[in-house]
Amino acid sequence: MSGSGSQEPPPGRTTEEDRQLEAEQDWAAAKAFYDSLVTQKPRPPKPQNAITVAVSSRALFNLVEEQRIYEEQGLEKYVEYQQKNENVIFKPGPAFYFVKALEHVNARLLELYPDDEERFDIVLMTNNHAQVGVRLINSINHYGLTIERFCMTGGESPIGYLTAYLTNLYLSANSDKVQEAIKAGIASATMFTANKDVVYSDTQLRVAFDGDAVIFSDESEQIFKEQGLDRFFEHEQLNENKPLAQGPLKGFLEDLGKLQKKFYAKNERLNCPIRTYLVTARSAASSGARVLKTLRSWGLEIDEALFLAGAPKGPILVKIRPHIFFDDQMFHIEGAQKLGTIAAHVPYGIAQKYQKPT
Repeated sequence: MSGSGSQEPPPGRTTEEDRQLEAEQDWAAAKAFYDSLVTQKPRPPKPQNAITVAVSSRALFNLVEEQRIYEEQGLEKYVEYQQKNENVIFKPGPAFYFVKALEHVNARLLELYPDDEERFDIVLMTNNHAQVGVRLINSINHYGLTIERFCMTGGESPIGYLTAYLTNLYLSANSDKVQEAIKAGIASATMFTANKDVVYSDTQLRVAFDGDAVIFSDESEQIFKEQGLDRFFEHEQLNENKPLAQGPLKGFLEDLGKLQKKFYAKNERLNCPIRTYLVTARSAASSGARVLKTLRSWGLEIDEALFLAGAPKGPILVKIRPHIFFDDQMFHIEGAQKLGTIAAHVPYGIAQKYQKPT
């Protein structure tokens, strides 16, 4: 008779492989159960197949008043207020229209690939208490959002759960949490609300990226900050054929590219619901070739590349009207905000040493 204690894994198989096998078995059992239920709603994809975007409650919705109550009156009054107002719908926050655009892409993907799970999965990742959950659910349902996975940590940092959820991108209004996630190797950004109302496309997801310290590493920006513009130009021309190292948002650009190719494969290039933009302060003639050759070496396409040679980015972003614009420098974030662009600060690289104190 065999004992009931733990057993060694069979020869040739690792403990990690055992865990993966158990996870697959768990998913198979869960899928079998849900397949037995009749529903018109698309089910969330398996995390290993999905592009998981984790969004905090303060990024998804406008909780400015609620945050004031929390800071001035404490947790108990905050929870009490939320429960008394659980039927009052939250207004949209800075990430709201980005999430809506992600869900439009999902709808188009499901039309073309009904059984494919490679699509966006939105997770509400918040350190809110579960007592606030009803108001969040009511607001999500009011707007018709498809957010089935919640992680409410009751005051504890949610960052540890990001890896467990296989998060591809984390958006929060809390810069400390974002910095914590960046240090953990997770693509993250702090969301800032635009100062003007802008009409966003409801048929095409538009994502704008800065280059250095966002898509690419900050290696070239270090030279610019420490040795000046002329040395930067010289360095970039000497290293034109050497690809830049990847930055924190390279993986998300890659995810967008994979989904774009799904539409191209169905002859939908002209009607693709995803469009990407590189909006960089670099000069094209002096330092643009290395950027474009790096993207080519990665097998990535960018739909539009705008080299501004140090000119303000705000006016260009007004023309693009992106659902989100990623940049590593608060100077550009603030300029974008003033003209109505929802911007997301990526706290990565040497530029953080030169930020003005807030």
